[in-house]
Amino acid sequence: MGLRHSPIDAVLLTSAEVDHVAGLLTMRERQPFAVFATPQILDTLALNPIFDVLAPQLVTRHAVDFEQSFEPVGGLLATIFAVPGKVPLWRENQEGISDDSSGTTVGVILESSAKRIAYIPGCAWIDDDLLRRIAGVDALLFDGTVFRDDELIQAGVSEKTGRRMGHVPMSGQDGSLVRLRDVPASRRVFVHINNTNPVLVQDSPERRLVEQQGWIVAHDGLRIFP
Repeated sequence: MGLRHSPIDAVLLTSAEVDHVAGLLTMRERQPFAVFATPQILDTLALNPIFDVLAPQLVTRHAVDFEQSFEPVGGLLATIFAVPGKVPLWRENQEGISDDSSGTTVGVILESSAKRIAYIPGCAWIDDDLLRRIAGVDALLFDGTVFRDDELIQAGVSEKTGRRMGHVPMSGQDGSLVRLRDVPASRRVFVHINNTNPVLVQDSPERRLVEQQGWIVAHDGLRIFP
């Protein structure tokens, strides 16, 4: 074990947004690992030469297709699938604004011998296909970026709504609390939570509401299965 050893053997990218890929740059200390992503996400990485600091002889990039199961590490099976999303904000000037399931935003089903988890940190809206996909998982980790669609506007930190950024809000008739209410899942966890989201405040009405509806707000050190 070297001075720069990392226990991370593999990284699975579910989006090409900055906050999903920038962490790769902190793993550039000549430590071997594998990167798995859709061809579209890998192509987006290739467009920015800063990611060339990940030495190709050490950091291998593997394109995976939708519905193609693979083992990122031994004993763990992953299957990616398209979810409603949009091109990364930093690519909009070149590619235009599009709301679709084009391969730049994905969800993943993770399976071991004991558990089945759905991980969906970015999702623009919740359609019936997605509801069928996640039914019956042992744990659902879902996009909790904003509580209200206009949250960032009201906070004065952005002119964009949550949906404009590709994130369905928690609240509202077509928000995640309502749309996912009847999905069978043993545990429900909101992840990818923006710092404007009031559910981060433990005694807030919004926090109490999501907890009353059976959701856990992700935090450092969280054990999904105690």
